Amino acid sequence: MSTLTATAEEPRTTPARPAYRVTGRRVLSSEWAKLWSLRSTWITLGLGLLFLVAFGLIAASRYKSGIHTGRMDRDFAASTAVSLSLFGTNFAQLALGVLGVLVTAGEYSTGMIRSTLAAVPRRLPVLWSKAAVFGLVALAVGTVGAFVAFVFGSGIVSGTPAAMGLSHAGVVRSLLGAGLYLGLVGVIGCALGALLRSVAGGISVLVAVLMLIPGLISLLPSSWQDHISPYLPSNAGESMFALTHDATALSPGAGLLVFLGWTALALGGAAYRLARTDA
Repeated sequence: MSTLTATAEEPRTTPARPAYRVTGRRVLSSEWAKLWSLRSTWITLGLGLLFLVAFGLIAASRYKSGIHTGRMDRDFAASTAVSLSLFGTNFAQLALGVLGVLVTAGEYSTGMIRSTLAAVPRRLPVLWSKAAVFGLVALAVGTVGAFVAFVFGSGIVSGTPAAMGLSHAGVVRSLLGAGLYLGLVGVIGCALGALLRSVAGGISVLVAVLMLIPGLISLLPSSWQDHISPYLPSNAGESMFALTHDATALSPGAGLLVFLGWTALALGGAAYRLARTDA
């Protein structure tokens, strides 16, 4: 009779999976990758930069031709190199604001927001990361576009009453203010997209706030306009980069504070809905 010797089996060990933690840096990296993976990002940013530079140069060329022909439009009579160069800001804000809406509302339309929130259960870091990433990108594009438009635009109007250089008082502040304004418009677009969860709805509200409401306010009595108009988002933002201000306009610092207030209001509404309702 043979004796069987039982040998204890060695327990099989499987390599432990690394424990991944959701950190702010990783959420930012994820949103950065998602932003640049979309073809619409490159196209819309390019359009925003093109609008800012091209319309600024067109305005400067029109001013110079009016000086030479002696037929100057009243709207251009008191222009400066700064105001002419930043003429395209109103067009660039639409491109950057619309892209901001697409950054957030686009995920709701495709359903990818469910995967995003499953990876980041706390939810709010997703909103902060999207707004921060796109806001910085829009800030960079707006600032570069403003300086490029001014450098070439000031060369066009050289030798005219509108001629100015970077060394003139307030010029650098105005150009940086324009870039900051466009960056904050991008953040507001992100907030509206997350708040309304609809690309069409977010774009409609953005256009109404920035362009339609100021026109409707002009229909009110003058006494009402003086008290309401300076605090509208577009007018407060314009005071951030305007070189000169009249008695009814806000100062650059006050305009920045008011526009930051509107930005915080939009982000607050988006954060409340994101935290309180299902995706």
